[in-house]
Amino acid sequence: MTPRRSRRALVRPHVVTGGRAHPTRNVFDLVTLVTATGDLPRTGLSPEKARIVELCRGGALSVVEISGHLSLPVGLTKVLLSDLVDSGHLTTRAAPPTAQQSKARLLQEVLDGLRARL
Repeated sequence: MTPRRSRRALVRPHVVTGGRAHPTRNVFDLVTLVTATGDLPRTGLSPEKARIVELCRGGALSVVEISGHLSLPVGLTKVLLSDLVDSGHLTTRAAPPTAQQSKARLLQEVLDGLRARL
């Protein structure tokens, strides 16, 4: 990894979230389902937030799926999601109980995927 690329990776999350490291809401876990609400205007949304709204218009996605589509860390994705819930662009709902039971399996698959990329 070049010094320029690693420097960009450290700065970008800070810029994307406006310097915030924590979401305004603590309602998100990896399998929380997120859907777009209506047709609120996307003017004024950052490119990342606009992409999240677009992704969620196609149906419910989990937090980890959204994070994967955007190639962003889950913590950063949660900050963006909380902003979009606050603005009324998104709604959330808890994952079905069967998804809660498979949390360990999901985490193992994420871990396996990360290991494969390294």
